[in-house]
Amino acid sequence: MSAPIVVMGVSGSGKSTVGAELAAALRVPFVDGDALHPPANIAKMAAGIPLDDADRAPWLTAVGTTLAHGEPAGVVVACSALRRTYRDRLRELAPAVRFVYLFGEPALLHARIATRRGHFMPPALLDSQLAALEPPRLDEGAIALDVAYPVPGLVAEALRWLGPPRT
Repeated sequence: MSAPIVVMGVSGSGKSTVGAELAAALRVPFVDGDALHPPANIAKMAAGIPLDDADRAPWLTAVGTTLAHGEPAGVVVACSALRRTYRDRLRELAPAVRFVYLFGEPALLHARIATRRGHFMPPALLDSQLAALEPPRLDEGAIALDVAYPVPGLVAEALRWLGPPRT
């Protein structure tokens, strides 16, 4: 079994795109963490209101449960996992989880969000996510990848870091 993987970062960092490509390369399911938000969270974000920790708690539990009960071969989940306490919660539920942290310059992230269509997260919330972000520290066993690089290169680097699948 491969370890469950979270592709994390703020809105516009490419979590869903990189996560889906990484899952395809690993031949495991991909789950977009946005689909695990309760309807109230989506409505709040769509209205331009940042989520607070109370809003995120049931969502993090749903993400952690998805990671813990993923396919036997593993699962990749796109999840912002902005704060260490959120990642700690995911580790409580799925102790073997590994994090691929996508970061980028705010101007690039804003530009990406501005061109995105059909997503509930308005561009105005990016600044609140950047303010809340606590990049993973060395003891968290995460890899940090700059999203200024093309997706295939990001996926290849993540695969190198993850190493061969465990059986």
